[in-house]
Amino acid sequence: MPDLSKSKFKTEGATITATAAGASAQVVYTVPNNFSAIVRFLHLSNNNTSTKKQYVQFYHLDDTSYHYIVNGLAMSGNSVYDICQGAYFNLHRGDKVVCYSETSGSLDVMISVEEYYDPVRG
Repeated sequence: MPDLSKSKFKTEGATITATAAGASAQVVYTVPNNFSAIVRFLHLSNNNTSTKKQYVQFYHLDDTSYHYIVNGLAMSGNSVYDICQGAYFNLHRGDKVVCYSETSGSLDVMISVEEYYDPVRG
């Protein structure tokens, strides 16, 4: 049974250099063993002066497949986008958030999660 009374918060950030999907995309966050996580904030920033297409996927360990969260979002130069916009989504042990861009180095990503102990997930 998950223990929601003892959660911890974690924030990760990265400049994305990957330009391909799936296993070739850059890992921004992975849920550790014995934990589940609630993604509270997922922020994209196009640090390029021109419009670039950005991509965010999550890797679902249960079915070993990648699923798009953002697929080809055309972001204007020097713009930002908040994916969650006050909502959230859940991940479990081994699930990952990965990103790539049409141009290496044009995407900055920041993710904040609430991790909680979930021994059933192993």
